[in-house]
Amino acid sequence: MLRVPVRRVDARPSAPLLPVVLVAEGDKSGRHVLEGASHDTGWQLGALSSAGALLSRLPDLVPTCLVLDLTSLEQDGIQLLLRLAAERPETPVVCVTGATDISMTVRAMKAGAVDVLAKPVRAEALVGAIREALNRSAAVLQQKKAMSALQDRYASLSRREQEVMALVVAGLLNKQVGGELGISVITVKAHRGKVMRKMQARSLADLVKMSAQLEHSPISERH
Repeated sequence: MLRVPVRRVDARPSAPLLPVVLVAEGDKSGRHVLEGASHDTGWQLGALSSAGALLSRLPDLVPTCLVLDLTSLEQDGIQLLLRLAAERPETPVVCVTGATDISMTVRAMKAGAVDVLAKPVRAEALVGAIREALNRSAAVLQQKKAMSALQDRYASLSRREQEVMALVVAGLLNKQVGGELGISVITVKAHRGKVMRKMQARSLADLVKMSAQLEHSPISERH
């Protein structure tokens, strides 16, 4: 197999924001196959001291995935996969294993692995799995970016505007909102108009959807 070096991670501000493929330092097989991948993938190869080190790594800002050799883990690989899926959803995992146990493959997939490849790993199969993982990473990052923007818009509302928004999305009419807050209908309409503009909602249905997204966000700015 022709071995072509993969670009290394460049921390300089001027470096292009290319997708990153992480490999644990001790995973020689994963690194060997990756360095044999085509140089035109445009990926950067990053190193971790261990697979578990991903949990303490700062959140990734570009599409990133981890190539994990399950046979090289001293701890339970399935438990690690479950933690990574829960705590680092923006960094999907592609697993490599020397075992032919079908049950292990099924368990790894259920635990969140994008794919499980048996050794010896074909470069084409690994490249395909990594592409899928990076696509998933990009989708999660886009969702996080959209949620962050939504939270910023909500935080820009005054406390009174937040109160009006909560009652409006609950289905109350302007007169009912005014009664709940002790303000006039005209004032309610003024606050409601500001809420719609600041939240960039095109309709009441839009505003209801935004409210639901904020309710399910673990870092919602709601009061």
